[in-house]
This record gives sequence, structure tokens and C-alpha cells, in this order.
Amino acid sequence: MRQWIVVMSIVLLGLGPAAALESTGGKLRVEEMARGLDTPWAFGFLPDGAVLITERDGRLLRVTDGTLQEVTGVPSVFARGQGGLLDLLVPRDFAETRQLYFTFAKRQRGGAGTAVATATLSSDARRLTGWRVLWEMETGSSGGRHFGSRIVEGRDGYLYVTTGDRGDRPSAQDLSRENGSVIRIARDGSVPQDNPFVSQPGAQPEIWSYGHRNPQGAALDLQGQLWVVEHGARGGDEVNRITRGANYGWPVISYGRHYSGGKIGEGTAKPGMEQPAHYWDPSIAPSGMMVYSGALWPDWRGDIFVGSLKFDYVARLSGSPLREVEQLQSEDTLRVRDIREAPDGTIWVLSVGQGALYRLSPLER
Repeated sequence: MRQWIVVMSIVLLGLGPAAALESTGGKLRVEEMARGLDTPWAFGFLPDGAVLITERDGRLLRVTDGTLQEVTGVPSVFARGQGGLLDLLVPRDFAETRQLYFTFAKRQRGGAGTAVATATLSSDARRLTGWRVLWEMETGSSGGRHFGSRIVEGRDGYLYVTTGDRGDRPSAQDLSRENGSVIRIARDGSVPQDNPFVSQPGAQPEIWSYGHRNPQGAALDLQGQLWVVEHGARGGDEVNRITRGANYGWPVISYGRHYSGGKIGEGTAKPGMEQPAHYWDPSIAPSGMMVYSGALWPDWRGDIFVGSLKFDYVARLSGSPLREVEQLQSEDTLRVRDIREAPDGTIWVLSVGQGALYRLSPLER
């Protein structure tokens, strides 16, 4: 049974000696900030320096003052397959509102679907109150695949949320369903009236872009432009620059093949469908995504960082056309699920393989 507060004394901030990782930006100090995590999915920074971490089975944890504590108040989630408690957003005005946003797999009639909820973090940061579902996919799907589930606060104040196709490939081209899309909603769950399909009969008005397979990473670049990274099948993992109303092609076009080896759709291009900014073949199983500010590594300003669940590294992408220019890899980058820049410019990496959270900083400053 879940206790009101769980304190894991084995999880310490900065526990043990720091390791080093080679990079084009010089040697990086790798510090273990938390360990003993069970299938962690996302993390976020609080203004007081604490870190919140989601675990897929439904736990929310807070790392502070050398300990890991459970934050209570998370309702039951559909913790099956790739589903569970997934992404976490600490909005820009958290210090005033103490409001948090979550994506999760919600049990529904017919199965489960991606959902967005909000809750308030108590003043002592030990519990959530007022959990409220703002949005959920309308049609539940069976199985535990392809929930997508990153959430980003846009410069316009709206929430951008990725959903996967739930293993139902044709649904990503069906505007009457939210599968395989990026949705855009207000912070109260309402639909912005300038969304591209608001006036289209039969279309889901929340949809901002569609034709996605399973986007598990999303971030704003330094100009406020939204990017997502999504899983292909066998090959064809994509980085996409998201534009209003655009169709990104899945499953009509792809640079990958089905796991059986069979051809996907009609090829790699079709009029009216967007091309990826970058794709991987073979697949790296991309997850968390970050665009770096350049605070501590000026040469990396504007570069995209993506975690690999398959090959255990962090990819750095740069240039025009966008390409992978570096792989940051060590025993601490096993199955990278999330990667984010901290307020001080350090880079933090969440490793499913190690069940740990790490901080990367310059070894010599």
C-alpha cells in the first residue's frame, strides 16, 4: 500500500564521487542526483531547487535536501505496457499558482487513452490537491502501446500535448480522432478558437498537427518554435518542426519499415505531407528532448538533445539541414528517458536503465 510519505534514505543528492564524460564541449562532470527509481518517465525543476520525478506506475517523487519523498494525491492511472503516469510540466507561473500539469494513461470505456490533468502542489510540497482532468482522448483503445505523452507550455500560454496512434495506424490520418497528433488546449482545458480544425465538420478541434506515430519528446527552440521527436517502426525515427495544421505523414509516408520487414505506406514522400527535419535509420528509440540555451556551453546554443532508449546515449543535433553531430555516452546514459536543462544551465539526464537521475556540468570552469 502507498504510504503518505516514503523516504528512501539510499537516494542522496550528489551521492558518491563524480564521473567524467568526454564531449566536444570538454569533459563533463557526471553527478548522480537520485537513484533507486522504478521506471521513471519525466522530471521537472521547482523554484526552490527541488526536483519532481514521475514513475510510470503512478508515483510522483520529490528530490530535496538529500532525500527522495513521495508526493501523495496522484489518482490511479492505467499502468500497463507503455501507459501510466507520464509527463510533468512545471509552468512558468508556478511560484504564484503552485499549479502542475501531468499527462497520463487514463482508463476509459474500450481501453485507455492519453489524458491531461492539473493539480496544485501543497505549500510543504508533500501532496497534490484538486486533481482535475482537463482533456482526454475521446475513444479508448485496447492495448498498452503508443500513448505519446509529452506536454509543453508554448510561448502563447497554451499547452501542446503529443499523443501516439495507440497502435492503430490509420487513426493518425483521421481528424475525427486525436490519435497520432499534437493537440493544443488552454490551461483550463478549453479549445483555442484559432486552432486549425475548429471549423472543420467532424474534426477534433484540439488537433494542432497530425500524422504522427508515437512522439515521446517535445520542446520549444530558442525562438519559441515547437519541435517533437517520435518513434518510427523499424527505422524512421523522426525529428519534426511542428507547424499549424500540418500532416506529418504517418502511416502513409515513412523512412522506416514494418517490424515484419514490409513496406510502410506509399514511400518516403507525398504532396501535402511534411518531411522530417531529421530521421534515424536504424531506429534509436528516441524519448526526451531538449533545446539548449548555451548558458554553460555557448557552442551548443540552439542545439537539440535527444535521449536514446535503444542505444544508450544522448544525441546532439545541429546545423541546417539538421543532423546528429555527437553522441554523449557512458554507463550513466542507459535507456535515457528524459533530458532537460536546469535553471543554472546544467543538463540533467533521467536513465531508466540505471533507475537514476544525473547532472552534467563542465568538469573545469
